[in-house]
Amino acid sequence: MQDIMSNFIALDTITILYLFGVGFVGGLVSGFIGSGGAFVLTPGMMSLGVPGLVAVASNMCHKFPKALVGAVKRAKYGQVDIKLGIVLGVSAEAGVLYGAHIQEKIKAAFGDAGSNLYVSVAFVVILATVGGFVLRDAWKSYREGTSNDEEKAGKLAKWVQSINIPGTMVYFKSINARVSVLFTIPLGFATGMLAATIAVGGFIGVPAMIYVLGAPSLMASATELVIAFVMGLGGSFKYALSGLVDIRLAMIILAGSLFGIQLGAIGTTYVKPFMIKVVMGAIMVIVLFSRGLMVPVYLAQLGLIDAMTDSTVKLLKTTSFAIMIFALLLGAFIVLRAMWQGKQAEKLQQAAGALEHGKV
Repeated sequence: MQDIMSNFIALDTITILYLFGVGFVGGLVSGFIGSGGAFVLTPGMMSLGVPGLVAVASNMCHKFPKALVGAVKRAKYGQVDIKLGIVLGVSAEAGVLYGAHIQEKIKAAFGDAGSNLYVSVAFVVILATVGGFVLRDAWKSYREGTSNDEEKAGKLAKWVQSINIPGTMVYFKSINARVSVLFTIPLGFATGMLAATIAVGGFIGVPAMIYVLGAPSLMASATELVIAFVMGLGGSFKYALSGLVDIRLAMIILAGSLFGIQLGAIGTTYVKPFMIKVVMGAIMVIVLFSRGLMVPVYLAQLGLIDAMTDSTVKLLKTTSFAIMIFALLLGAFIVLRAMWQGKQAEKLQQAAGALEHGKV
């Protein structure tokens, strides 16, 4: 019992308010880009001193009810491909169970420092790779003036859709094509594996649906919420059996997320697809620096590099925390600003339409 309690941090008023704020921005981003917002939430908890594995487990626990709310909300706008979400979700669950097993092995062998290092390095690598790619693609879409109706599948997606493997083909409405499950199974497994490792399956799930399968950005981000629900449910149960879920953190973050995810989901109806990519890429790159600064601290704790002075460790932790706060504020600002501009443009268009109708 004592060993389990050592995984959990003490909570005071400031910490609770911070966690609620992290949850709100995570929900806002989650509803907007469908990633689950975990790339904000997991580092957000770790910046308070929560062990990496506990942050991942608690994040997954809060994820499935939030993802359900977001999926239902966006389904009302016709943005969810339920069949695709379930097909990917089933193989993703297998990835979650395998990834959780690896995480627990690392913690048992190297303790919290090893687990924290593993989570942080995984974040840095994935954030740099996916974030850079998404930002580049967003810039390309912006320059080409791609609109919601003009978004088209890329060369890879067209090739995948052209492959016909008898007995494995399934039609998905978001893609408007039949795709072999032999392509969806590894994509789902990789999504689940990453979700169990750093609680961020959307890093693979959303880009995979867009670039590999050919789903539109809006439908991919919405369908990812279905996958997140399936993964979160199974992953939470798996981690809870090992006493790694801090239900307090999960509930506080969930409370903030449920407010944010409603706004984020509404925001998708007012913006172009490239804005979803801009938000996703920008926050990824910023959080990358926040986690990257902590890598030397964990290396020193494991004795892999020379020990650091207390002042150096404190400076790195403070800077990492400050960058995390900046990422949260920037994410909220971009999403809310995009919503405001989109809504104003819609009002002007409606007013112009009404004026023209009046003349007629």
